[in-house]
Amino acid sequence: ASGHLSAAGAAGRGVLGRWCWRGAEPSRAEPGADHGAGMVLQEPAGAPSLSTAVGGVADATAEVQLSRLRWAVLLLFSSYSLCNAFQWIQYGSINNIFVRFYDVSAFAIDWLSMSYMLIYIPLLFPVAWLLDKRGLRLIALAGSALNAMGAWVKLGSLKPHLFPVTVMGQVICALAQVFILGMPSRIASVWFGSHEVSTACSIAVFGNQLGIAAGFLVPPVLIPNEEDVEKLAYHISIMFFMTAGVASALFILVIIVFKEKPLHPPSRAQASIQSRPTAEYSYMQSILRLLRNANFLLLMVTYGLNVGCFYALSTLLSRMVIHHYPGEEVNAGRIGLTIILSGMVGALISGIWLDKTKTYKQTTLVVYIMSLVGMIVYTFTLSLGHLWVVFVTAGSLGFFMTGYLPLGFEFAAELTYPESEGTSSGLLNVSAQIFGIAFTIGQGQIMDRFGTKAGNLLLCSFLFLGTVMTAFIKADLRRQQANLENEQTVSKRPFNPCCAAAISSGQHPTSHLSRKGGGLWGSSLLAFSNR
Repeated sequence: ASGHLSAAGAAGRGVLGRWCWRGAEPSRAEPGADHGAGMVLQEPAGAPSLSTAVGGVADATAEVQLSRLRWAVLLLFSSYSLCNAFQWIQYGSINNIFVRFYDVSAFAIDWLSMSYMLIYIPLLFPVAWLLDKRGLRLIALAGSALNAMGAWVKLGSLKPHLFPVTVMGQVICALAQVFILGMPSRIASVWFGSHEVSTACSIAVFGNQLGIAAGFLVPPVLIPNEEDVEKLAYHISIMFFMTAGVASALFILVIIVFKEKPLHPPSRAQASIQSRPTAEYSYMQSILRLLRNANFLLLMVTYGLNVGCFYALSTLLSRMVIHHYPGEEVNAGRIGLTIILSGMVGALISGIWLDKTKTYKQTTLVVYIMSLVGMIVYTFTLSLGHLWVVFVTAGSLGFFMTGYLPLGFEFAAELTYPESEGTSSGLLNVSAQIFGIAFTIGQGQIMDRFGTKAGNLLLCSFLFLGTVMTAFIKADLRRQQANLENEQTVSKRPFNPCCAAAISSGQHPTSHLSRKGGGLWGSSLLAFSNR
């Protein structure tokens, strides 16, 4: 990848300048060894090491192998991400019931959802630093443990005067979310091959979306709109106990199953990153490089606009539906479920499509445009008085808006390679949380004063802005380029000693490289210097 030669070829620094090429595999030549079967390259004194010059050719020849455990790790992550997302929306999906139970305002219940967004912003950088320094396993343990702890704390809030306790439990779950949201693209890169990485990222995001879907569906079913506070407390306790039990079981499974990384790197790009010395990587420098990347900055803003709209829509959906269809709490939850389930299908399809075509820019732009169209249609059909129409339009909106989530992660990983996926996706999520809080508060206030249509038009205007900005992002696919170059390096034909005379005499087809580069060392340097 352009501009990162020193990072990609770091494994070769300080190595003896004597290499033996047998087939496509380089190995150090031992003094006195028989070199009749291969060709020995002697670097001239003072020249850079060959591996540095070629941008990591040693890394390219590392053993690449897929681990069978990768699917278990992915499924486990998706499961505890699901549980955490369920706890995010479990209050908002029956906003009116919790307003009456705790005797607080609707805005206070909205803040239970917005606490997830608010807490993420200041804690992103410390957690992303931990992810880079300590790896996936520690972050997975912390996220699943905090998720279980928050669920158990909520069980102490089953009285109307204990609203502060439920706030504390929700804040702990929000802390867990900080250890979860930046993981999908990192797990996909560390555990999965280059031809399945986008699908893996989609499945990882899949779990979070399924949790939101469950958060829309389950609370209205478990907690009916009762007037009796004692009965209401009983139904709420059932939901809290179920959540705590599932979260605890998943934490135990993370301890047993979740590993740091596979024994062998799954792709050439990952082999290059894993071979980089720790001392060479600077977290702050990585952030600064990301913030100087114009394409990534555009993506960060557009991702925040799209996902921020989704957060606001999810948080306020129940209020919007019940405003037009009083007494339809269960159907409001089902509409939310429809949005998420259709979005999960969209996310999976987009992940498979990206793995097949690698058309990141085009796919992202099309999905963004369709999200805008879906939001406009939903805005003008919500008040028609036909619930089935709302189901159809909300499902269409969810297919594209929710399906955009893994696209943003994967596009960012491409634009910012070889920077850490945890850092790039973390910055995307910070943008989403900031816009999510602003849109939720803004749309809520507009809905209270001017109605739901005006609130939804606010989201439409920002989606239009995001669509225009997405069109200006350049498709600088650095990770794909790194994989392609490394595969070409490995597949190059071995050096043949019998060609040496032809090369030196100018009769061999590659002799022009020798003349330009100054001998065999020069040709090798020239061939890789622009990578």
